[in-house]
Amino acid sequence: MEFVHKSVLLNETVDGLNVKPGGVYVDGTLGGAGHASLVCERLAGSGRFIGIDQDEEAIIAATDKLNKYGDIVTVVRNNYVNIKEVLSNLGIEKVDGIMLDLGVSSRQLDTPERGFSYKYDAPLDMRMDNRNDMTARDIVNNYDEMDLYRVIRDYGEDKFAKNIAKHIVIARQNKPIETTFELCEIIKESIPAKFRMAKGHPAKRTFQAIRIELNKELDVLNESIDTMIDLLNDGGRLCIITFHSLEDRIVKTGFKRNENPCTCPPDFPVCICGKKSKGKVISRKPILPSDEEIENNSRSKSAKLRIFEKI
Repeated sequence: MEFVHKSVLLNETVDGLNVKPGGVYVDGTLGGAGHASLVCERLAGSGRFIGIDQDEEAIIAATDKLNKYGDIVTVVRNNYVNIKEVLSNLGIEKVDGIMLDLGVSSRQLDTPERGFSYKYDAPLDMRMDNRNDMTARDIVNNYDEMDLYRVIRDYGEDKFAKNIAKHIVIARQNKPIETTFELCEIIKESIPAKFRMAKGHPAKRTFQAIRIELNKELDVLNESIDTMIDLLNDGGRLCIITFHSLEDRIVKTGFKRNENPCTCPPDFPVCICGKKSKGKVISRKPILPSDEEIENNSRSKSAKLRIFEKI
């Protein structure tokens, strides 16, 4: 099966990187290499491009797609949280741009056996990196009720989190919960009938929550923003596309922290903490997809792009 993924905010993101021939650019979530291909085109055979992804299928597909750009491309299977180590192993200290396209790819969602989607009956997996031992099945069957509640409440922002966690624990006492449809049915029965289809599929928020918990998506993002900004050359840019409020909040807060790191009380006449700004936020408000893009790709609807420039 071909690795199909429509790149969201494609031109807006690559324009935001301000790609210059001879520069060094990194895509920390390489995926189907849509953004990467446009960056490589703009590099015009000079400079260097490093693509990082933890998904084995993405690495294979992206390597094949980027082969035509020759020696300027290096593809590495890793998690972008390790970007500093990846670049150090390649002899690179600083780069001119980094981009992230967060969340789950169309390919991951549309491959039933990956277990990401509530639309297909499949084993509960949801691993972005199949080298990990833990799967979504382990979370659903092994987390205690309070931890399940915390995950669904915090990462799914589901107001029925407590009831969903309770019903999961009750159901698994009879037999382990093995498949996506089994979990969907439990979630459905946990939500009052009038709310089940109020905002999309009733299992959407719980599936999102379990996926985020399993792959430590928010932890990785939170840990990486400062590091990525430190890796930029002066004038270099960091572009991050998010797909839900939890991610966007982390990016917005991280960018603001690096733009204005001063911790002195507001009434101090001068700064004494000594913390200096690392750059500026280019996008005061997030850049959103156009109506045309949303019409052509419904999965772009919740996308937000934020851009930071190093100084």
